[in-house]
Amino acid sequence: MDQVLYDLMDWAGIEEIVYSEAANPERLLGAHEVEEGLLIQVFMPHAVAVAANVGNESYPMELQDEAGYYAVLLHGKKMSKYLLEITYDNGTTEELQDPYAFPSQFTDAELKKFDAGIYYDVYRKMGAHPMTIDGVSGVYFAVWAPNAMRVSLVGDFNLWDGRRLPMRRLPDSGIFELFVPGLSAGTLYKYEIKARNGLVFLKADPYANETEESPGTASVVTDLSGFEWKDQDWMARRKKCDVKKEAMAVYEMHLGSWKRKENGELYNFRELAPLVAAYVKKMNYTHVELMPVMEHYAEDSWGYQVTGYYAPARKYGTPEDFMYFMDYLHREGIGVILDWVPAHFPKYDFGLGGFDGTCL
Repeated sequence: MDQVLYDLMDWAGIEEIVYSEAANPERLLGAHEVEEGLLIQVFMPHAVAVAANVGNESYPMELQDEAGYYAVLLHGKKMSKYLLEITYDNGTTEELQDPYAFPSQFTDAELKKFDAGIYYDVYRKMGAHPMTIDGVSGVYFAVWAPNAMRVSLVGDFNLWDGRRLPMRRLPDSGIFELFVPGLSAGTLYKYEIKARNGLVFLKADPYANETEESPGTASVVTDLSGFEWKDQDWMARRKKCDVKKEAMAVYEMHLGSWKRKENGELYNFRELAPLVAAYVKKMNYTHVELMPVMEHYAEDSWGYQVTGYYAPARKYGTPEDFMYFMDYLHREGIGVILDWVPAHFPKYDFGLGGFDGTCL
């Protein structure tokens, strides 16, 4: 073993990562310039060999802890782009970007707004968002769990193993974030949260824009940018509307019980759009008010036991199906009001109740 490398190891910090208790894994993981050169550290359970590939050079990493902690010191090197080449115990090999090589995506100004409770469009950052950083495509994740000891991203992509992708805790805010290269829309995920009492929870993402079909409870990475809206006339007309003077008649409805197919199955958003529009226009209503269509699993709750506050209920279709529903009604001259109910914390173990081990 390289003695200089050995002396650089933070053994207490390594133990914290190996035992899945690190709230700031980026302090060690990734690449860091030190006086002796460039130090790269990774934690890869089930890896039998890891190398750091810099340009055309490959540098084998040394095993520092038998749980799968590897490190290499590139003597005299400065910060450089690199890839990780990993060989697993099943004989497979893959080359990937290091998630800990990417900077935080929250600015100081955004964190100040969040801490002050005035970051009104924080949903643009929280949740899961496909994006490209430094020319690398992947998915950015962010979640608020202020009292958690540690938060990890888990999914099919890492065998639902909470040791593999611990997230970075941002100072003072309680926000955890991580950009994972290579992931894309359609990826199933949850957050594995380790509470300060040592208990571990698997939680769905309250800011997810899509959820898995029941009986699954995972969140789904989705890309909302592909839908082509055609309701520009409605949106322009709405801006000019004087709501204090113009007539308004609202039809409140629960989609799941308003109308069903002959076999008892639910209509999806696309099927409901023309049915709802025709009825509302026939009855001379100007608006519909939808009882909650955010993700909920108890249909008899009429939508009030919400588990996904920014995701349309998967039982009625995909986010794009819901966008179609909204667009169709707008093009038919019908306004849509959405009940949004964050007051109920249903007792599902994957929901917001006791999210970070405490009552939030």
